[in-house]
Amino acid sequence: MKVFTMAQLNEHASETDCWIAVDGMVLDVTSFLDAHPGGRKILLKEGGKDATKKFKMFHGPNVLKKYKKKLAIGVIEGSAAHKAIGKDSKTKAESRTSKLKDHLFVQPPPAKLQYKPFGELVPWGDPSWYQGNNSPFYTESHIKFRKRCREFMEREIAPNVHEWDESYSFPKEIFKKFYDAGLLPAIVGPPWESKLSGLAPPEGGFDSFHELIIIDELARCGSGGVCWALFAGISIGLPPILHFGSEEMKQRVGAACLRAEKFICLAITEPWAGSDVANIRTTARREGDFYIINGVKKWITNGIWSDYFTVAVRTGGPGARGISMVLVERERPGVSCRHMKCMGMWPSGTTYITFEDVKVPVSNLIGVENQGFKQIMFNFNHERWSLVCQSNRLARVLFEESFQYAMKRRTFGKSLMDHQVIRFKLAEMARLIDSTHAWTELVTYQLLTMTRKEQNQKLGGTIALLKAQSSKVMEYCAREAAQIFGGASFVRGGVGEKIERLYREVRGYAIPGGSEEILEDFAIRQAQKSVLKKQKKQQGKSSKL
Repeated sequence: MKVFTMAQLNEHASETDCWIAVDGMVLDVTSFLDAHPGGRKILLKEGGKDATKKFKMFHGPNVLKKYKKKLAIGVIEGSAAHKAIGKDSKTKAESRTSKLKDHLFVQPPPAKLQYKPFGELVPWGDPSWYQGNNSPFYTESHIKFRKRCREFMEREIAPNVHEWDESYSFPKEIFKKFYDAGLLPAIVGPPWESKLSGLAPPEGGFDSFHELIIIDELARCGSGGVCWALFAGISIGLPPILHFGSEEMKQRVGAACLRAEKFICLAITEPWAGSDVANIRTTARREGDFYIINGVKKWITNGIWSDYFTVAVRTGGPGARGISMVLVERERPGVSCRHMKCMGMWPSGTTYITFEDVKVPVSNLIGVENQGFKQIMFNFNHERWSLVCQSNRLARVLFEESFQYAMKRRTFGKSLMDHQVIRFKLAEMARLIDSTHAWTELVTYQLLTMTRKEQNQKLGGTIALLKAQSSKVMEYCAREAAQIFGGASFVRGGVGEKIERLYREVRGYAIPGGSEEILEDFAIRQAQKSVLKKQKKQQGKSSKL
């Protein structure tokens, strides 16, 4: 890497030879003048200068990461970039993490570890334990796993989010990279499927907090659509097969999906049955050794590229007791898919699926006939918890972007941060986000220590309320972030790109997995049912006396 003085930089300020400096990195933007979204004159005006301040006013850090390889030609003498040459290539955050175990020590009680800070260190921009605070939940295994997750996200995901979002697409090769990084099985949740995936679990084992970490880290990309594209289909479509499918089905479908060779999605929702799952209309009529399936499914995430569909069908009478789950292969005659364009979640492959006299063998039945509703409920807690983890981290992204923007944006002769009303908005965002995350960690601990049966008995209402809480927090943060960014949040791309995108994606967390209204009503009905049951039991004891 060449080293230039400021005087040398100043010499390159023409249309045929234009350089700028950003954070000490010298960029030759001559070939980029016509491609610059703001026009060539803006770049030419900064030619031969240190453009760091203005660059950061209009661009996020991912822009520099994206174009650095193509445009960087050297560094400014004496700059931080110059001083970094020859040093270890690891980032400061990675360096801190690699030395972390030298600073770990047991404090009373023994479950607590003290951590060195990790990440960007924007106050409340990461969970509390990233900031160096104590926690009873995380071990050295979680620390190492967090580093792996962040490296993958920053290397493979973050630089491409804008391109994938604008093209309504997601490249399949990313799934293979996700697998090669040893991370794909984590997204399905515990227990780690070593035999089916061919991958060993993280050092020290794998638990619900590892899964929380990977979801949280991936959501740092600032796109719910990219998160859903990468892991929504497999995380909700594969568990019914892993928990209730035949051994043959696990080997044939589970192994292929966990190795990124095939893709799967969950197909429950219909045009007339969203949260009202018990009233689906898609039918599976038994004819000898086959089912004949007819019906439609709507808003099916990842459906457009999936090889397998885990489908809720009606095999019996009305209501929940007549529902079964059936595996349907994409190549079967009568299956057709149409890509749906939605308000948000653009790269996630939202799909309208039609089944017309689709013939599948009875061996494709998942579990027991007419017991499918129990499988759906069995899976719902995990699905909703995953949505909580995503939406609260996306709220953090909104907060972090707003905090950093308020520090550098100036209005009326002072920074936005110097306006009391802006500080109030940020304080409210931080308060809501951190309290929601604390609740999430508490629920995650219950997932770690309870059996599935206990979870379904005790956590259904709590997770329902937590999901409603998290989507409302995200919605609040999206609105406040948009107010802080002003007009910049109304434009696709640029410094307010994440704000604009996440503002559109809020409904993707407030409705799927159970709308806020349905979940809040469900939680109170469950509580009411529990109290009435206890009262009835107590009355029975009293009558015997």
